[in-house]
Amino acid sequence: MPQKTLAAAVSHVGKVRSNNQDSAFAGSQLFVVADGMGGHAGGDVASAIAVNRIAETDTAQYASVQDAEFALQSALVAANQLLAETVFEHPELTGMGTTVSAMIRVGDSIAIAHIGDSRIYLLREGELSQITIDHTFVQRLVDSGRITPEEALVHPRRSVLMRVLGDIDQAPEIDTSIIGTAAGDRWLICSDGLSSYVGEDRIRSILGDNSTPSDVADRLIKEALEQGAPDNVTVVVADIDPTSPEADSPTAAVTVGSAAAPLEFDSESGRRLRLPSLLLHPIKATAVARETHLDADDDDYLDNLIEADRRRSRRRTITWLIGIAILVIGIILAIVLGYRWTQTQFYVGVSEGHVAIYRGIQASVGPLPLSAVYEESGIPVEDLPAYYQRQLEATISAGDEQRALSIVTNLATITSPGTAS
Repeated sequence: MPQKTLAAAVSHVGKVRSNNQDSAFAGSQLFVVADGMGGHAGGDVASAIAVNRIAETDTAQYASVQDAEFALQSALVAANQLLAETVFEHPELTGMGTTVSAMIRVGDSIAIAHIGDSRIYLLREGELSQITIDHTFVQRLVDSGRITPEEALVHPRRSVLMRVLGDIDQAPEIDTSIIGTAAGDRWLICSDGLSSYVGEDRIRSILGDNSTPSDVADRLIKEALEQGAPDNVTVVVADIDPTSPEADSPTAAVTVGSAAAPLEFDSESGRRLRLPSLLLHPIKATAVARETHLDADDDDYLDNLIEADRRRSRRRTITWLIGIAILVIGIILAIVLGYRWTQTQFYVGVSEGHVAIYRGIQASVGPLPLSAVYEESGIPVEDLPAYYQRQLEATISAGDEQRALSIVTNLATITSPGTAS
């Protein structure tokens, strides 16, 4: 039995951004997420223009999934041209761009078009699969075997995109594919605000819940925010519903994010945009939080960037090692100088029942004493008056060797009668 698709789209500004540069659309057969870039210079404009143009494909009737695939690819190319024309008319938007991940369902197949690092996932029978491949610098390094997937997670250039829609490339390379789908499949399209902060195990767990697409989308957004996601977070969840015939009334189309409000260009202020939703939905300002695009088709260029990153890493490591070495040397020097100073000090005390001169100070560092018997006098402490005995037990500070000898000489003169000194 043919089935219909139930879907939900949700977008959130994130925990740090002031400007939502994501846009998304969920219609009767089309589902798309776009993540704009360019900061206040136009990331929100880029994603809104792209999504609004691509949304036009939702109303068409396709004879085959191949026709839908071609229509989707053509819509992305047309959106790219619109972005270039917008930049020509509004030079202050130069450099804006957007990722796009989109799919159209035709019967039992899904046509996909993708550029950038937004992602499409498929949950089928409890197994989560990433359908799209990120068009990022680090993904290219992983694919070429230069770094591992684990290294990619912390790579300093992990936000650099290799492909985007925008005013950069008149003929962008767009990935397209066709995948079969079945009743019970759950599809997810998301911006990197989700995939960069929520692990795939957690995404699979939330998608595996039997809740409605709307509830699941809300939970994914909440999870990203709980993980501290600073970026905008946008998700579209689409179910191939196993219970409702396709002939039933389709779910009303939903547009969220920057594309949900009309764009108005303000020529007087130079900032081209007024969004009535600002009061309700503050917008993301990346201000070059993402390094937008990297034209790096030459392997030598990639190798040079990798080597530059490695040099920076080596410099940081060497700097830390030098700093640690200086700190250790300073501590050792302080210990040596401190110990040498203690050995210039003398005091008079008791050693095995006799008056003795000690060199050092009456203290210890852990199990190591900082003083030792320097000279024993042979004067029995018990032959001294009680007052002097108490002083010797507490030790008598002498300062230097001559003073210590003088104290011992004085004690020798006051020993009890008949006692040798």
